[in-house]
Amino acid sequence: MSDAFMKMQFLPVKTRILNPPQDDIFDVLENMPSLNEGDVVFITSKILAIHQGRCIAMDDIENKDALIFQEADSYIPRPGTQQHHVVLTIKDHTLIPSAGIDESNSNQHYVLWPENVRELLKEIHLFLCKKNNIENLGLVSTDSHTLPLRSGVVGISTGVYGFNPLRDYRGEKDLFDRKLQMSQSNIADALSAMAVLLMGEGNEGVPVVILRGYENIMFSTKDYSENFYIKRNEDLYDPILERFQND
Repeated sequence: MSDAFMKMQFLPVKTRILNPPQDDIFDVLENMPSLNEGDVVFITSKILAIHQGRCIAMDDIENKDALIFQEADSYIPRPGTQQHHVVLTIKDHTLIPSAGIDESNSNQHYVLWPENVRELLKEIHLFLCKKNNIENLGLVSTDSHTLPLRSGVVGISTGVYGFNPLRDYRGEKDLFDRKLQMSQSNIADALSAMAVLLMGEGNEGVPVVILRGYENIMFSTKDYSENFYIKRNEDLYDPILERFQND
């Protein structure tokens, strides 16, 4: 195993509860452990949404599906899904049930996904860099989603700031001296899977995870969205995704 991976640590951060319908994430971040140069901080999208007040009391919603349609970028209604369990949606370049609307740990509120995630992560980046006197810091907003043909949920990034979420192997050579043509590694989602595993899905109270010692990251405040997100008509899964409809 390479030294880069031997040094890598994931550090779960237990915090106080952030209460819907709105709470202050910077109060929580103020009390975080100190950060080092080159750390990556994973923050669950739920507490970002609560910070923004993106919460609606359940008693105020008569038709949850109407709320899902409103929040989704595109969707397949319940009659088009297996046993009508969920509305399958695409939200912010992510395939996820119910537009990411969450009812767990929400104190009788629907917690929507945060808005303008990159801008909020930028604000948090400035705050944490100043607080810790560092320059190179990665931030990732995370959530859980399901994978086709797999049971259970796995973590995924819903926003990235401060580093390139891809590692490009194109032009490099493999073990047999063959030049790679297509390979890119999705760093943001691969690391998010581990971070979300440590956050848990129940009452763990760990909405933040710090990654320390991972060296294969190019830190930059450039917006990499154009390279990270694939256009639908260029996506390998477009024959499946074309079933989704827009209002």
